[in-house]
Amino acid sequence: MKAKNLISGLFMALLGAAIALFAYTKINAKPSGTFAGDSSSVEIRNADALLTSMTMQEGQIDFTYAAELTVHAVVHVRTKSMVGPQANNPIWEYFYGDGYSKPREVSGYGSGVIISADGYIITNNHVIEDAENVEVKLNDNRTFTAEIVGRDPSTDIALLKVKASGLPFVKYGDSDQLRLGEWVLAVGNPFNLTSTVTAGIVSAKGRSLGILDNDLRIESFIQTDAALNMGNSGGALVNTKGLLVGITSAIVSPSGAYAGNSFAIPVTIVKKVVEDLKQYGEVQRAIIGVNIIEVTQEDAEKYKLSEVKGARITNVIANGSAEEAGLKENDIIIKVDGVSVATPSELQEQVGKHRPGDKANITYIRNGKEVTVPVTMRNVAGNTNVVTREMGGGGIVYGARLESLGSSDKDRFDVDYGVKVTELNDGKFKDLGIKKGYIILSINGKKVKSSTEVRQATENESDLKSIEGIQANGTIFSFSFRK
Repeated sequence: MKAKNLISGLFMALLGAAIALFAYTKINAKPSGTFAGDSSSVEIRNADALLTSMTMQEGQIDFTYAAELTVHAVVHVRTKSMVGPQANNPIWEYFYGDGYSKPREVSGYGSGVIISADGYIITNNHVIEDAENVEVKLNDNRTFTAEIVGRDPSTDIALLKVKASGLPFVKYGDSDQLRLGEWVLAVGNPFNLTSTVTAGIVSAKGRSLGILDNDLRIESFIQTDAALNMGNSGGALVNTKGLLVGITSAIVSPSGAYAGNSFAIPVTIVKKVVEDLKQYGEVQRAIIGVNIIEVTQEDAEKYKLSEVKGARITNVIANGSAEEAGLKENDIIIKVDGVSVATPSELQEQVGKHRPGDKANITYIRNGKEVTVPVTMRNVAGNTNVVTREMGGGGIVYGARLESLGSSDKDRFDVDYGVKVTELNDGKFKDLGIKKGYIILSINGKKVKSSTEVRQATENESDLKSIEGIQANGTIFSFSFRK
């Protein structure tokens, strides 16, 4: 009996072992596995063992083509300018010497982008704004003295020209077609390190930073996470095809170095400004004659909007394009020529593509209803004429280029009005001894805030009785004339 039970137990043990062996071999035969130490037993089907080195496969992003196309067309911009004289202060001169009040040479640097084989180069206005000498160095180490063809503080764009031919250049892309998350490359000269390439994605579009000191500023930056640092200003932002989609311009940083966000001027704005400067020497600024602000949640509820987006009109300029087209205060502009505008900066970007005399279809919401009307855009003088230097337009009065006072100068001189002399050519102001950097506060006893008001106060440059202002060193000047 005991023998029978022993044999029976042995048989069952052998049978169990056979079943376990069979199951084990079947499981190992399946093309699947689990990650070691993973209690969730994630199954990996059709997995192959791969070495961890990387070879570019079809469909993956390759930056080498775009980098090679761009790096030879980005130049190093170096500037020299004279700063001072400082205000005469005997205490400062006692400590720092007699030379403290004398003009001092200051060097600057940035980047630029060649856009044509015959030597036209785009950079930022703030890179060359006060420069008396501009030099560009190419990637092949050739150096040229550059002429400033024109500049536009409203968009922070300047155009340079060097005497050369057969230069490598970057072709224009289309910044309107950029999508969030799309890869872009930034090429420039950070910290004087030439030919530096960084990569990132488009983080946002239509950003306004409030960094341009100009009443007619257009800020609609492309935001990326491509690393930029001091010296990148004026460099190229290109897509993976090597096409120019923006001009790198700014960073937001608590330390002054790259902190995760960088900003570029869209090429749709850049291209139009450059064409104007080449053709006319002045930007043909189109306006529709309204003051606008961002739409809020309260606005959306009050004005029956389905979305919190658009630009709300706070004021319609008398006898302007918008008034002529029937737009009114509190209308919400949502489209320009069918292109949606979610913010005031996006509206400025779309309007900034146009010249005075151009027509555009403006779509707005009033009382919950969507309306589209044609608007003929005008210049800052209120007409559709082309503005040229020879006509005294573009802010030039008595031979001086006058720009509305920016916030930094308002804070520095503690004034809330005035115009700044940013360029001085032959004319009455130069004859009077007025210099670049002077602030003009009043003309013929009238306070002025723009070149247009200066022109009006002098009856279109025909009558100059008095002028008051502030010199660059902070001292007051005043002239009066008798007939």
